[in-house]
Amino acid sequence: MPSSLPREARVLSALVETDEEFRASELLAAQARAVELFEAIGEEGILRPGVTDSEASSAVTDLAARCFGVEQHWHKRIVRSGPNTLHPYSVDPPDRVMVDDDIVFADFGPVFTGWEADFGRTWVLGADPAKHRLRDDLQPVFAEGKRYFESEQDVTAADLYACVVQMATERGWKFDNMHCGHVVGEFLHQNLPGGRLDSLLCAENPRRLRDLDTSGRVVHWILEIHLVDRRREIGGFFEELLTL
Repeated sequence: MPSSLPREARVLSALVETDEEFRASELLAAQARAVELFEAIGEEGILRPGVTDSEASSAVTDLAARCFGVEQHWHKRIVRSGPNTLHPYSVDPPDRVMVDDDIVFADFGPVFTGWEADFGRTWVLGADPAKHRLRDDLQPVFAEGKRYFESEQDVTAADLYACVVQMATERGWKFDNMHCGHVVGEFLHQNLPGGRLDSLLCAENPRRLRDLDTSGRVVHWILEIHLVDRRREIGGFFEELLTL
């Protein structure tokens, strides 16, 4: 049966679909390169006792440029260890030397061929069971958040934030950031029309995550999990694409 849509509308629909497929493939390709970069961090032995957080961040930046051709990072480059892992992205704690049995996380936003990746992972340098449990709980909380997003067609930023906070609490951790993610896309991505709040997965943002942008395009989101134990002064971080 022929389509009831006018030819012009069918052509426009096909172009939009092709554009969205291209954007999705580029974002996934950028994230795949970020995965390789983070695997190389471990292979290079960058995170080790005696190295400062800032030295490790510089070493990762050098590695990204040398081995992956990264010339730009779209946000500040973070490596944090020990008590510094309690602090969210917006805080700049004092530099610190890593020690035996530390917990460490990295948060980088490398740009690959004009597309933003945003990726975060956590490492434990020793055998401390509490730190290992914290690290191992990050991915399951992320997975619960993603399942919630995928199961709720009209999910809002505020809904997803509440879900992530609840998942963290149920596992015995505190979610200690005012948001759990943000918009990602072509470098540099543009914030949504409502300003920075509309670009964040936070309790104050009522935006539905599947709403299109003002150009009629899909908005892609990053999901961030930052779990902390303030009594033990440890935190962990996990971040990657939510919508793909």
